[in-house]
Amino acid sequence: MAGKPKPRVKAPKTASKGEVVNIKTLISHKMETGLRKNKKTGEKIPRNIINKFVAKFDGEEVFSVDIDPAISANPYFQFSMKAEKSGEFEFAWISDNGDTYSKKSKLTVK
Repeated sequence: MAGKPKPRVKAPKTASKGEVVNIKTLISHKMETGLRKNKKTGEKIPRNIINKFVAKFDGEEVFSVDIDPAISANPYFQFSMKAEKSGEFEFAWISDNGDTYSKKSKLTVK
């Protein structure tokens, strides 16, 4: 795979108590299904997909998804959460080969 996957998160930094906030995530990842062949060698390119995404807020899971090979490259997820307290989001993307890519974002509730 060319280049290291790059996780991106768009989440508000502040919110009013009780406000519903939207969180958007994207990771640049080729999502190799294991079905394509190397054009030079003819050998199958090994499968390597992001197979799980987990979002936590202050250590508590608020969103997760298991991902199948049918998803497109650069998986994008959006979810909402009611802001009740200040804390930190932790986002993790896990690949077939065990690599974990992570990103954090703080939310201050006023």
